Amino acid sequence: MPQMAPINWLFLFIIFSCTLIIFNTLNYFFYLPMTPKSLQLKQNKFLPLNWKW
Repeated sequence: MPQMAPINWLFLFIIFSCTLIIFNTLNYFFYLPMTPKSLQLKQNKFLPLNWKW
């Protein structure tokens, strides 16, 4: 079974590292947290259940 040369391991490590960094930065900057306005809209739609015993 052939072995990989050290330059191939370095190239593979660089490719995986760049992929990881790009993936994490895209996830970080595309994350949209819920704004307080949208939270208030959700709370207004909620109808409380009044139990009549």
